[in-house]
Parts: sequence; structure tokens; C-alpha cells
Amino acid sequence: MTIDIFLQQLVNGLTLGAFYGLIALGYTMVYGIIGMINFAHGDIYMVGAFISLIGFLLFSALGVASVPVAILLVLVVAMVFTAVYGWAVERIAYRPLRGSQRLAPLISAIGMSIVLQNFVQLTQGARVKPLPPMVQGGYRFTLGTDAHLNVSLLQALIVFLTVALMAGFTYIIRRTPLGRAQRATEQDATMAALLGVNVNRTISITFIIGASLAAVAGLMATLYYGVIDFFIGFVAGIKAFTAAVLGGIGSLPGAMLGGLVIGMIESFWPVYFDLAYRDVAVFGVLVLVLIFRPSGLLGRPEIEKV
Repeated sequence: MTIDIFLQQLVNGLTLGAFYGLIALGYTMVYGIIGMINFAHGDIYMVGAFISLIGFLLFSALGVASVPVAILLVLVVAMVFTAVYGWAVERIAYRPLRGSQRLAPLISAIGMSIVLQNFVQLTQGARVKPLPPMVQGGYRFTLGTDAHLNVSLLQALIVFLTVALMAGFTYIIRRTPLGRAQRATEQDATMAALLGVNVNRTISITFIIGASLAAVAGLMATLYYGVIDFFIGFVAGIKAFTAAVLGGIGSLPGAMLGGLVIGMIESFWPVYFDLAYRDVAVFGVLVLVLIFRPSGLLGRPEIEKV
């Protein structure tokens, strides 16, 4: 492999890793605060993508000609409306079953995933929905006589936005009252409630934040790929869950690291091996991690109190 191909695949892998990392944050946040896996989260990402597409069409019809303004408006609208879906999932599928056996909310979350898929299919149709390219142009770097590296503006925007969101969210967790309430609820929800923390509100806000991040990923996917359908949440959700487990479920840096690893595997695998086995490689890495390091790359072994 030449240096230009390596660097090009590295850029592509960073872009894919940003998608998976943002979705994986939702998985790891929910698991970290209530110890449950939100298997409807991938479909929340799909809903965010459809809201983004509808937003672009709506603002285009209203005459918003500036692409940066349109993207900013759609970003806000998608985060707000997708957050409502995240809040609804917590209220319907999780809060009533929070004190029950772990299998009950798992089945409930899978049911919500099916409901969201069919809801979007019935309201938006089963056909693929296209979006014309909105962000064009980029940078071309010369690496040698015949070697070049192309970085599109959209790829740079995706990576920059992901880093900014990760930095902002890390600040919220570590420096704000909401972050302290989340950490307290994660450690001991009962004791946190006795000390004045509104546990139900804290958990709901966590779902809302996770859904908002999934909406950002949905917006970026809509712009990057240009086509979406009602089933994109299943594959992306499974891979993002793999990223969360790979990095260490419950660890925010681990979620981003796991997303980057999955993105790099997907980017570099076709260069050396058959493209048809790319997903096999992704889940094969997950199997190896679960066998040799079940807590993930940055996770810590869970100690149960007796």
C-alpha cells in the first residue's frame, strides 16, 4: 500500500469512526447510568436522519439559500425532535420496567425498535430517500510526484463537529451539576435520591442527550451518503453497540475509541481483503475482545456489591 492510499483510508476511517462513536455514546451513557442496553438507539439515529432530510426539504421550500445556515437550522431541529423520541423511549420502554428483571427492558427496547422502524416505513415509505449533495469542495494535498490526499469539506466538518461535541459533553459530565447528578446516579441511584438528586429527571436528560448525539450522526450520515431508508438504524446501531462494547461499555472515551477502531477496520479491510467479509471482521474483533478482555479496551471490571 502506498502512502497516499494509506492516508486516504485513514481519513475515511476517521469519518466512519465519528459516526459510530457518536451513536455509541448513547449506548454507553444509558448503560452507565441504569445498567441497561437501549437497543432502540440505532433507530433513534435513523429517525434523526429522516428528520434532517425533512428539515432540508422544508427550509429549501422556504427559500433558505445559504447552505451553512440551512445545516445549522436543520441541526437544531433534528436534535430537538429526536430528543423527544429519546425521551419517549425512556418513559415508555424503560421507566415502568426499571425495577424488574433485566430481560424485560431488553425485550421492551427491541419492541420500540420495531415500532420506530415500522412507523417511519409507514409514514415515509419503504423506498430509499435521496438528498442532492449540499457540501462540496475540499482540500487536495500533494504528497509526492503522483501521490495526493483528498479531504472533502464534509469530512473535515464531520470530524471537527465530533471532536467539539465530545469535548463539550466531557465538560458537562465533569464540571456541571448535571454531570455530578449523572455520576451520582450511576454509582448509587438510591443514595443519590436520598441526597436530593432527581433520579428520574437525570435519567430522562441522559436519554435526551444520547438521542441528540444520535441526531447529529443522522444529519452527518444524510449529508455524507446522500441516501437513507428506514432500515439504516439496524446496521449502524449494531456496529455502534459493537464499538461501545469494544471500547468498554460505560466509558465515554471508550465509546469514541471503539468507534474509531470500527471505522478503521471498515476502511482498511477492503484494501487487503474481500469487501464481502468486512462485517465479519468487525464482529470478529468484538468476539476476540469479549474472550480476552470482556471489560473492553478502556472499561473497568464491574464489581457487584453483596
